[in-house]
Amino acid sequence: MGNEESVFFSRVLTELTLSFHIIYATIGVGIPLMIMIAQWVGIKKQDEHYILLARRWTRGFVITVAVGVVTGTAIGLQLSLLWPNFMELAGNVIALPLFMETFAFFFEAIFLGIYLYTWDRFENQKKHMLLLIPVAIGASFSAIFITIVNAFMNAPQGFDIVNGQLVNINPILAMFTPAMPTKVAHVLSTAYMTSAFVLASIGAFRLLKGSNHIYHKKALLLTMKIGLIFSIATAVIGDFSGKYLAEYQPEKLAAAEWHFETEEGAPLMLYGVLDDGEVKYAIKIPYALSILAHSNPNAEVIGLDQFPEDEIPPLYIHYLFDLMVTIGMWMTALSLIYVLGTWFKMRFVTSKWFRWLIVLGGPLSIIAIEAGWWFAEVGRQPWILRGIMRTEDAATSSGQVDLMLLLFAGLYLVLAIGSIIVLTRMFRKNPVEQELTDRELEKEGELR
Repeated sequence: MGNEESVFFSRVLTELTLSFHIIYATIGVGIPLMIMIAQWVGIKKQDEHYILLARRWTRGFVITVAVGVVTGTAIGLQLSLLWPNFMELAGNVIALPLFMETFAFFFEAIFLGIYLYTWDRFENQKKHMLLLIPVAIGASFSAIFITIVNAFMNAPQGFDIVNGQLVNINPILAMFTPAMPTKVAHVLSTAYMTSAFVLASIGAFRLLKGSNHIYHKKALLLTMKIGLIFSIATAVIGDFSGKYLAEYQPEKLAAAEWHFETEEGAPLMLYGVLDDGEVKYAIKIPYALSILAHSNPNAEVIGLDQFPEDEIPPLYIHYLFDLMVTIGMWMTALSLIYVLGTWFKMRFVTSKWFRWLIVLGGPLSIIAIEAGWWFAEVGRQPWILRGIMRTEDAATSSGQVDLMLLLFAGLYLVLAIGSIIVLTRMFRKNPVEQELTDRELEKEGELR
């Protein structure tokens, strides 16, 4: 296997691993907050349905955490095996956030175990809910620290380069790069938003399948409210992300918007196709790119004409950007309509066709997460460490990467099928109605 093939298969395997891991990682970051909110609402309203929501979501969450541990470990292994030159160059810089990410995970796991073990051991539910705070904090900080590593790759700083080596490293400065605030905020908000919409799609699906229990209705309304809040937050943070790109990664913004020539009052390109360098069928919003980049409709936006051809990201990231934004806008509108429709008691929000739209929202949110992640990573190309090391120079020269790709693909297939089977059987054999009945019987037995 030549070096070009090694680079290709290394990129494919890394993309496969990250694409699979991001599903479980996103759920792993967002679900703890959903559990905490459900239990808090249940305590505040003295409503057993919300308490049961927290309990059942926690059971499913444990399965996703287990799979996330495996895929997260695979990422750490592949960093060393597939990208040894990158790790040799930048390993000392990213070691601190990687260690902190591991610490945050163990912090989360310890309190999650205590939380699970003590479900029926607290007479005061408020004390039990307090255990969720470190779980949610640990999950979020795990995402924060790993995103800091990614932010460093996009805007490296905090070191000097001497003879091709990174020296005089300031790990704190390296962690707090210009890319860090918007990337961290975007990762967290999208994780919370996606988790809420995935749970909402499950609730809507159960209602469509004939379980017209109030439990599912409460779950659906709660998760759609949370999803709406974080979808709006994601849109606001996305605006800040656009301004960051305009300032620090203008080539990525220009590639994403097919902005070929530097100009003032630049329009925003939505959709369309690229045919021999010519944009066709696109929707042009006048001045919108200048507003996105600089909050000024007449501001100059740097185009791709200002960059060497070999430093321009692949132009197909435009489609990824459009897909991510379109799904985000759709889910914001859908959740807003549902919440308002519920408040004003509009019948159409309980119709089958509308509930099917909510069910579809779960997979669509996952697709948006995937598109966003691919956009973030492909948009940095051809650099693995922007401006310092190219991806092709960071990869291994091993001839066994194609075999590794097949083995890891098999592992992920087994994990995906196994987690789906376990989660399905877990909830199918223990329906809500039966669990509520059992809990009522337990309480009656305690009173006697």
